[in-house]
Amino acid sequence: MKGNALLKLESFGQSIWMDFIRRGTISSGELKQLIEEDGLVGVTSNPSIFEKAIAGSHDYDDAIRELALEGKNADEIYAALTVEDIQRTADLFRPVYDRFEGTDGFVSLEVSPYLARDTDKTIAEARRLWVAVARPNVMIKVPATLEGLPAIQQLIGEGINVNITLLFGLPRYQQVAEAYIAGLETRAAQGKALKSVASVASFFLSRIDVLLDPTLEKTMARDKSKADLAATLHGEVAIFSAKAAYQIYKEIFDGERFGKLKAQGARTQRLLWASTSTKNPAYSDLKYVEALIGLETVDTIRLETLAAYRHHGKPAARLTHDAAKAYEALGRLGEVGIDLGAVTQQLEDEGIQKFVEAFDRLMNTIEEKRVAAVREPVDAEAVDHNAGNLAGPTLSGKHR
Repeated sequence: MKGNALLKLESFGQSIWMDFIRRGTISSGELKQLIEEDGLVGVTSNPSIFEKAIAGSHDYDDAIRELALEGKNADEIYAALTVEDIQRTADLFRPVYDRFEGTDGFVSLEVSPYLARDTDKTIAEARRLWVAVARPNVMIKVPATLEGLPAIQQLIGEGINVNITLLFGLPRYQQVAEAYIAGLETRAAQGKALKSVASVASFFLSRIDVLLDPTLEKTMARDKSKADLAATLHGEVAIFSAKAAYQIYKEIFDGERFGKLKAQGARTQRLLWASTSTKNPAYSDLKYVEALIGLETVDTIRLETLAAYRHHGKPAARLTHDAAKAYEALGRLGEVGIDLGAVTQQLEDEGIQKFVEAFDRLMNTIEEKRVAAVREPVDAEAVDHNAGNLAGPTLSGKHR
């Protein structure tokens, strides 16, 4: 499409994935159109996305009713709905996956947020989802918790594609990259293929500034000696962190350790920019997209941000600009009373809790719809009986 800024991003080495999934978008052909006209090459999902899709639409009502009448419980219904959506989406992206020889064309499905602090159960759940979806272009999302690190290594070693999520801090990012490499080394030692394994490390952005900006604004207003530094950091800590993460990425994946694996066909674990929608209306709606365009990266964006970039995006490679300034600025956060390590741990904890709450709301919605579906034919029989219908019960368990 002439003039579509989204289509120009591929020339800068960046892939666009969509942070959204819904059955109606798949069925209507809208997702296929985004692939063909906007160059969309992947999709991610999480508990919040599925909660909005299932609880916030009627797209799934008939499927929930059918599964309920088959005797499925809420957990089984959730599993059936999500796996089907992921399979259908993966099939739409399979031509992309084939065209890019396994670099792009992925769709991600997350393990239960309740497992974020349990290594063994995360591994078991990821294995189950991998088998259930049964598509080479699926990624299983595993949180970047301390407990998630050994799970990442184990799953990569088994050849399961992993999207590492809820990643906020630089030291943790380095651990994530090393877990990926260790998993590949396990495969290499066993003589197994490396080229078929893919992974991304999803670095969350806007939430960092949402948390830190109020503190920086207070410093700007109350402490003249630190106001200039606080102003430099205001609204920029997330982007500074991303630029620093990209430098770490280059050091690790251009290094000797990974080089041995690369020679055997291994792929780098690309950085994926997540949480890229702007929360502060004072900032550009493309703030977390425009600043982070660079080679071997992925940007996952919401539909609204995708439409905005299509309309007025200005593609340019900016990710490596001012990398030294980014490191220097992050190193001075302590001067304005900010402990970035504590901040990123808080964001990780809050991120898990938000996903747990979204998952609970989703499961409650499914249970309510399940109960309603099961009760409906029973109520119909009672009405017939009370009306004096002596011909026996109707086939109320069937769809009418």
